[in-house]
Amino acid sequence: MRRFSPLPERARCGYPVGVPLTPLSERARELIAARFRALGEPTRLKILERLFRSPASVTEILAAVGGTQANVSKHLATLHRGGLVGRRRQGLKTVYSIADPTLERICAIVCDAVTREAHDEARAVAAGPARRRRTTS
Repeated sequence: MRRFSPLPERARCGYPVGVPLTPLSERARELIAARFRALGEPTRLKILERLFRSPASVTEILAAVGGTQANVSKHLATLHRGGLVGRRRQGLKTVYSIADPTLERICAIVCDAVTREAHDEARAVAAGPARRRRTTS
């Protein structure tokens, strides 16, 4: 049985992994930029962390994230406009969920890169004084 790689050979927007093949249209660039802007705020990342666990109402998200209901609702609206979260009515409340299944993978890739960079920096800082001691002795 053939096992498929989790990364597509070519992304839908025309880019294979690492190398641009087909130029994007202006509209596609605008949509991609809007999606990255929606991710570019720490409170929104906290909201997504909560939604990666399971769908949740504003009240449940507020309990996990903190802040005010107005602020959380504003961030949820931005995430919804960016196509990152979906929402559905459930009785008197609105339940939010992750709309794009690739979002968790994107966040994991960025998180892994940041973690690697932090570890590299910590190793460099730890090695720095040892090197200085050897050169002054």
